Parts: sequence; structure tokens; C-alpha cells
Amino acid sequence: MEWFNKRERRGILIFLPLLVLIAVGVRFIRVRSAVQAVERIEAEEHPLPADSLRGFAFDPNTVDYDDLLRLGFSKSQAVQLLRYRAAGKVFRLPEELATLYGMSDSLFRRLRPWVTISEEYRYRPRPKRSAPDFPSSRRVFRSDRAEPFRIDTVSAAYLRSLGFSVRWSEAFVDCWRRRRMRSLDELREIAFIGDSITDLLAPFLLFPEREPDPYDRPVELNTADSASLCGVNGIGSRTAHAIVEYRRRLGGFHRVEQLAEVRGVLESNYEKIIEQISCDSFRIRKIDINFAPSERLREHPYLPPRILRKLLSKRQQRKSKGGWSTAEELVDDKILTVEEAERLRPYLLFGTQQNE
Repeated sequence: MEWFNKRERRGILIFLPLLVLIAVGVRFIRVRSAVQAVERIEAEEHPLPADSLRGFAFDPNTVDYDDLLRLGFSKSQAVQLLRYRAAGKVFRLPEELATLYGMSDSLFRRLRPWVTISEEYRYRPRPKRSAPDFPSSRRVFRSDRAEPFRIDTVSAAYLRSLGFSVRWSEAFVDCWRRRRMRSLDELREIAFIGDSITDLLAPFLLFPEREPDPYDRPVELNTADSASLCGVNGIGSRTAHAIVEYRRRLGGFHRVEQLAEVRGVLESNYEKIIEQISCDSFRIRKIDINFAPSERLREHPYLPPRILRKLLSKRQQRKSKGGWSTAEELVDDKILTVEEAERLRPYLLFGTQQNE
């Protein structure tokens, strides 16, 4: 049965192109209207034509609305700057103008030569605070009272008994807590100590033994417990527990780069961490892909449900052939892709009988 006769089909063929032309025309009219609206808004935002804009010296802390428009600011940009100033904003550097909302790079580059911050608003570096005072002629270092002392346990009271001021003594004790100086050279670098005081104290100073640098003694990733991992610079207690749990599910780390797969190891601390760890790949626990229980397979990070369903289904069929013997056979059976097989290969064991 025909839906349309010959005359009706001819009418449809004529009508369809007309319908397309009408749709295109409506679309063109809408686009044109949108362009005109944008041009109208831009004209309202920038009431002065571009060729009439002239640069002149101005201070963003005092310039008024009309001058901002003459400089090329849109109405919204000009109002925004005035609002900033009303809220207490002070422009102390010309570059602060670039942070104004809506300020384009091109406009700022054009305005930059004309920005002049007046003296009352200009940035002035704060004068450096004077360092804690070394005892003057009224307070002389009493070498006759000095005995060898440990820099990490000395008290401010003992330093005062040697002739140092209260402020200097307290600063010295506090400096150890923050800087942990472990040599005379490091002590000389402290501004309020310097060479002269270091030379006075050198015969009496005892430094604690330097703790081994974690970069010199890397932590073995497959045997370290949570406490050892927390000793790595960049690993906290939560991340350490996450590493141990991921290692258990994985069966051990084959490469240190796998640490990036652990939740909590961020890009910001990853590069720092891998310089302090090592990985013994011989310590990993392998999975007998032919006989491992489904519970063990299910928890492995490299065997998501999509792969696991195909593997368990095919494994039953493979038993009559003795199971799989290579990772390539898993690829041939369309269980794994080549990339997935390469990632899983270090963890695969192909047994011929079920392990006891």
C-alpha cells in the first residue's frame, strides 16, 4: 500500500526545499539580530569611538568616571574601579590595575605608560627590623663562665648568664626550634648571630648528630609499615595507610611509579616522594589466574568488574584446555587489551593445578 500518490509526492518534493529556505532565513535573521544587539551593547559600554581615545597621565586612586571613559574603560569597568576604591582599595603599584575585573591585557598594556601613582599612595618597602642586640660594652661575653653546651638544649637563662641580653638569648633559643642549625657554617648564616658571635661561641658549642637524610636512605616500598612511610617527606599518616592498603590489594608494587595510583599521593608531592623510596619487585605476590578464588581477583585494582566478568566466564571454558598459560592468550580471548595485559603481567601466575 502506497502512503502518497504521485501528485502528493511531487508536492512534498517542492515543499521541502521551501521549508529549508525558510529555516535558513529565520536563522540568519536571529544571528543578525544578535550581532546588532552586541554592537548596541558595545556602543553603550564604550560611548567614545576607538580613534578618539587619547592617553594621559592618571592616578587610579583619584581618577574620575568621565576620565576613565576617555581612557577607554567601559562603563562597567569604570564603575567597578570606583567600587573598589569605595571599599577601601588603594592602588600602590601600576600593575594592580591589571587585577581589575574585566580588564583585558590589551587595554592594560595601552594604559600602563600613563599610570602614575602619587606619592601618598605609592608602595614603600617597610624598613627591616633591627636584629636582636648583641651585648654592648655594658654586657660583655663572660668566657670565664662558659662551659661546653648543646645548642639544642641550651636555655635562655644560661645565655643571659654569659652576658647576652634577654631578647638575644630568647631569639637564639627560638632560632634553634625553627632552623635546627647543625654546624658553625649554618650558625654564621643567621643574621643576628653572624661571624663575630659564632667565633666567640665556637669553643663551647656542641651540635647534635645529624639525622640521616631520607634522600640518602630510601624506604623500601613493599616492606615498609605505616610508621616508616610517615618518615618519608611528603607522606602523612592518612596517605601512609592508603599506600599500605593499596599494596595489599595489588600484591606489592612492581615499580615506584605505581605510587601515583594511590589516593592521597598528589602531583605536588609525588616527585618529592619517589626520590625517597625504592621498590623491590621480587617481593610482589602473584595471582594464579587459572585457580585464584573470585574474591582475590575481585579486590585487585587492575581487575575491575568489566574485566572480571569476562575472565570468570571464559575461565570455566578454558579448564578443559588446561587454563591459560600466557598473558597473550588473555588478549586473544578478548579479556584484556594489550595495554591491560602489560600492566597486569607482573602479577600473573599460570598454574596447571590448584594451589593447596
